[in-house]
Amino acid sequence: MLSHVTLQYESGAQALNDVSLTVERGEHLCVLGANGSGKSTLASVVCGLLAPDNGVVELVGQTVFDARRTDPIDFAAYRRARRSIGLVFQNPDDQIVTTVVEEDVAFGPENLGVPPKEIGSRVERELHRVGMTAYAKENPTRLSGGQKQRVTIAGALAMRPEVIVFDEPGSLLDVRGRTAIMRVMRALHADGTTIVHITHFMEEALCANRVIVLDRGRIVAEGSPSQVFSQTSKILSLGLEEPFVAQLSRRTGIPWTCDEDDAAEKLTRRATQNGKNTFSTSGQATACACAIRANHVSYSYKRDRKALDDVSFEIPSGSWTAIVGHTGSGKSTLLRLLCALETPDEGEVVVQGICTKRRRDRRRLHGTIGYVMQHPERQLFAETVRQDVAFGPTNLGLSQEEVAHRCTRALQMVGLEGLDEASPFELSGGQQRLCAIAGVLAMEPQTIVLDEPTAGLDPRGRTELRRILSRIHERGVTIVEVTHSMDDAAHANKVIVLEESRVMLEGTPRELFCAANEDRLSKAGLGLPHALQWALKLGIEGNPLTLDELVLALGSHAPQEGEVMSYGA
Repeated sequence: MLSHVTLQYESGAQALNDVSLTVERGEHLCVLGANGSGKSTLASVVCGLLAPDNGVVELVGQTVFDARRTDPIDFAAYRRARRSIGLVFQNPDDQIVTTVVEEDVAFGPENLGVPPKEIGSRVERELHRVGMTAYAKENPTRLSGGQKQRVTIAGALAMRPEVIVFDEPGSLLDVRGRTAIMRVMRALHADGTTIVHITHFMEEALCANRVIVLDRGRIVAEGSPSQVFSQTSKILSLGLEEPFVAQLSRRTGIPWTCDEDDAAEKLTRRATQNGKNTFSTSGQATACACAIRANHVSYSYKRDRKALDDVSFEIPSGSWTAIVGHTGSGKSTLLRLLCALETPDEGEVVVQGICTKRRRDRRRLHGTIGYVMQHPERQLFAETVRQDVAFGPTNLGLSQEEVAHRCTRALQMVGLEGLDEASPFELSGGQQRLCAIAGVLAMEPQTIVLDEPTAGLDPRGRTELRRILSRIHERGVTIVEVTHSMDDAAHANKVIVLEESRVMLEGTPRELFCAANEDRLSKAGLGLPHALQWALKLGIEGNPLTLDELVLALGSHAPQEGEVMSYGA
């Protein structure tokens, strides 16, 4: 229970502003809000990791903070409460503490004084529950981002908490991983565990008993999922989006619903009445020069496990290529090879006609290929935004005038003009990501490689980043992007699917995302774009891959000028 809680950081930012919230025992509460709205701060207060400046905080029956007392913080009560509360951070690197997976999962129960035999059974059970049994002896710091997240979730579950707080647990996971986590949440909730779930995936909020929406540290909307998402204008104004089923309901003009079965019944009737059950496409891809070629590439971090195994493909110049695959399939490793940060054990990678095998040849690629890491904000280091953005072009030996010109243009492209002299570390999370991307753009590379660029961004941030990348792509820049979003992949020119370190499928989105490949993609931990899932459910042929295409197939109105469009979750 939180009563009139206020929390302000040393920088002066008001993270929570007069927040009052009661979470009932056994409730599944979902917390939504844009980046910087106070969600993670709320999670830290609920978990007992942060004490507020004012108000009253009661956790699992313990009054841990009361500003009316002479000594507002009760440290003993905090210690007692924390034994019954689990937390899964947004970034797993902030939670991993050992160099062996099973030891990391055991860390929490050990600190609770659980008997060793019981600890062993808990570790085994929870690693199995998150699909990480095969990695029990591995070093978690060497796992992929999604695999690390599964380890931290197993560690939280092993503590058997009464309350567990999930802070964006699926931001780094593939479709299967997110589905598995939601399945775990439902099972925990059914067993009586209280769930507090922070997410940017609107579909996940539909599983909750109650939803609250934060904006600038205040609760601005509250109710059941249907009650909250029925406030369309308010949801969009807060930088969020409706779940896909709600978007589809609104766009097709059927009575508003977040109930998929109800929507499917109404839409089926609509399609029958309109005589629409086919979506037709036209146009063929145009042959282009090759920007990147991988020829029988293999790479291993350890001799007994290949991160990539005999991978071959070509990426056309000026294209937008999406690389998808389950967590640990080799996507991030492949990007490092494409950027010449690593070299293959076998085979070759050729970028802009330059083979990356020899060091002196790799130097020739400096400035021609830009790399945006999975957490691009970690690329920031300078005192000001402009200094950070200027670092790359300065190292290319450009004149001060040219560096200044490129910095100004890059900052304008990402919408950070006017923040030149601000510290990059005082920006919001979304702004930090844009700053890192601006630093890459200032080098004016021919190819930009991005590793999960939208992970952790709110819907408004994802949409804005897509617009920025689209403008860059229109200028002829080749884009290669790793993504866990099939909706994003549907907008690419080409899709490469990795499965167990190999190329399983490649082709255009319409070639890959189809009913014939549904089972193969599902077994690979992936899925189909939301629009195609609904098209198959409604019996519509022709592979509509986007909301626009699905609406057209249903014979409903075309997008209106100014209407908010979404790439989906």
